[in-house]
Amino acid sequence: MATLLYRLGKHAYRRWPLFIAGWLVLMIAVGGFAAAFSKPTTDSFSIPGIPSEEAADLQAELFPGSKDAFDQATVNVVVAAPEGERIDQAPYADAITQLISDIAAGPDIPEELTTTDGQAAVNPVNALEARDTNGGSGNGGGRGANAPPADTDPAVGAAAFAPVSPSGRVGVITFSFDVDTITDVTPETQDAVLAAMDTAAESGLTVAANGQGMGDFSGPGGTAELIGIGLALLVLVLTFGSLVAAGLPIVAAIWGVGLGLAGVTGMSAFFDLSSSAPLLATMIGLAVGIDYSLFILARYRGELDHTDDRAEAVGRAVGTAGSAVVFAGLTVLIALSALSVVRIPFLTIMGLAAAVTVLLAVLVALTLLPAILGLMKSKAFGGQVRKYRPKREADNKILNNGVRWARLIGRRPLAAVLLVVIGLGSLAIPLKDLYLAFPTDSTASPDTTQRQASDLLADAFGPGREAPFQIVVDGRDLAQGQRDGAFADVVAWAEGQDGVSAVIDTAALQDPATAPQGPVEGTQLLLLPESGPDDPATKDLLQQLRDGEDGIESATGTDIGITGLTAITTDVSDRLTGALPLYLAVVVGLAFLLLMIVFRSILVPLTATFGFLLTVLATLGATVAVFQQGALGIFEGQPIVSFVPIFVIGVVFGLAMDYQVFLVTRIREAHVHGESTADAVVDGFRNSARVVAAAAVIMTFVFAAFILEPDPVIKSFGFALAVAVLVDAFIVRMVLIPGLMYLMGEKAWYLPAWLDRILPDVDVEGEKLERPHLARPTAADEDREGIPVG
Repeated sequence: MATLLYRLGKHAYRRWPLFIAGWLVLMIAVGGFAAAFSKPTTDSFSIPGIPSEEAADLQAELFPGSKDAFDQATVNVVVAAPEGERIDQAPYADAITQLISDIAAGPDIPEELTTTDGQAAVNPVNALEARDTNGGSGNGGGRGANAPPADTDPAVGAAAFAPVSPSGRVGVITFSFDVDTITDVTPETQDAVLAAMDTAAESGLTVAANGQGMGDFSGPGGTAELIGIGLALLVLVLTFGSLVAAGLPIVAAIWGVGLGLAGVTGMSAFFDLSSSAPLLATMIGLAVGIDYSLFILARYRGELDHTDDRAEAVGRAVGTAGSAVVFAGLTVLIALSALSVVRIPFLTIMGLAAAVTVLLAVLVALTLLPAILGLMKSKAFGGQVRKYRPKREADNKILNNGVRWARLIGRRPLAAVLLVVIGLGSLAIPLKDLYLAFPTDSTASPDTTQRQASDLLADAFGPGREAPFQIVVDGRDLAQGQRDGAFADVVAWAEGQDGVSAVIDTAALQDPATAPQGPVEGTQLLLLPESGPDDPATKDLLQQLRDGEDGIESATGTDIGITGLTAITTDVSDRLTGALPLYLAVVVGLAFLLLMIVFRSILVPLTATFGFLLTVLATLGATVAVFQQGALGIFEGQPIVSFVPIFVIGVVFGLAMDYQVFLVTRIREAHVHGESTADAVVDGFRNSARVVAAAAVIMTFVFAAFILEPDPVIKSFGFALAVAVLVDAFIVRMVLIPGLMYLMGEKAWYLPAWLDRILPDVDVEGEKLERPHLARPTAADEDREGIPVG
């Protein structure tokens, strides 16, 4: 492999116009396709085969007009009078009436402002007046999805569904935008609602809105990327001491990420693309793109110490460091692509989207960077801000901090290993309290209208108001005369469960004029739990209901399914948790084989895997402590987003193997050329510790910048990956691994003879490349290469 990459790098340097033109044509082609055929992203987290999806299919079969829970662009506009006052008092009543009128005049609103079930939306002021007229029975007197009819038995819990709170202080206007899916909601539509809310707030009302229709579909603003790139540029200037050289990895990474995002956007023409996928692809592609180019550029500068033939130096850099880049990239690709084995469509697409940017980062580093170096010639390290003059030892070898650190670890390797294991083990302790859930309005940032609306609803109606379950009851196997009684028995069964706030048969809400004609084959129950959508008690209630399904089905002769947003996201979380062991087995198994090929050893891949497990446990433990438990007061405590652990495991494994490959290949290279294991460790740190440290700092900055994003998924990813890079690069790879290498000695490179014959020889270290110093270029080369002669 080293020989092949050597030729590729050298050819790219010498034929740089062709390579740069090729990348430019590819960018135009992919970008043009994405612009012409891309489709909107989606936030659907459905998984075929989970119970809630099967219930949704049953719902669609019985009620053809019903929409998928993720496609309903619902909006809850919550209005609250000041403490001690009611919304039917002046001037609040008139302001609410005008608010409904203003919303109805906005875009994507049906001719008649309607709720999700097609009924007229209820003015909470009218509902409050009707309630008072009925003697405070608790029903809303309306026909909206949140307002049962006046003759509803109060024991059913009608107050929990009413559009006005028992105190009369808080009201809610619930409706749905007239769009096919939530991604069809435009900023103009949302702005119209927000403008109407601002006008109503002038009366003294507190007005806030949430629901799927009021989600943020604008995407990232680019601030995180700019901050990450700026900090990375600073680190690169310090690393190379050259403004030009510092900019080259940035240019290469941006090009790769830009092309990758165009490709990912184009993928939406064939797949449903999660709205988080492009930003995650940007985060990962930017980090690895800078690092991969950094490693090759640093090796190129080192090769220039041995030759003035820049084409030869580029070839050697790509042949050696480029080989490490290829295998490092392969480990990341394996980790991301293996997400497909868990059979979760949206996670598979997210993994493949990120894998596309990683693959492009590898190809850019191997071909576009050498071509740019060919364009720059001797100016590649121009704009120097400081000279590179490393100290030398008596044998003329470089003496740097990497050498000092490796020798320090070598004095007490066992103590270093124990310190890392105990320290990271302690950091992992909070992981025992891990609770997974999907982000909801109740976990949004406190300064958002979504969170403010959620808090108002929870205070006024109870937290379960935003965690409804839909129970679909199929009575087709029953005689027509038996169905009403069976449905009533199911309602009674549901009401009798612990933790249930209210249950209502939504068939009672149907207006006879618009209700389906013919025999009633099934019904839908709306169940509100006492707990919120991200509360473990809600998950326990769902399990309790499902445990009792067989019994009530046998007793009534019906078929039952439970669906709705809360049920679907809970099922997805359970599937993700159950998929972790399989995913780990596939990723670790494939990567272990790959590392055996790279290092020609059994123990080195084992230590790499052990270090990875420590990194993952410590990272997830720190994430639970900071995000879920609110440690340090940085973030408000909330559940960890369900797919963060499995995705973090995949990405962290790839990044961990990156550092393992870059650091230990230099150790093995020294060992292959005659050094003892102890001396090879020192030599490996001499040549790669500085660059690995710079790469890790860059990755940390890039990932940490994404903590500034409002999206909780991206925020938690940024935090977890920043912690993972710090832990893995500076603690695991630079303390644990050298400590274990010292302890293993020559046994570190043990490989049975039969296995040695089976494994392919890929020559990652460039052993087959000639090692003597090369002759200086001739005068004939001067004009072509721009290299000084003599």
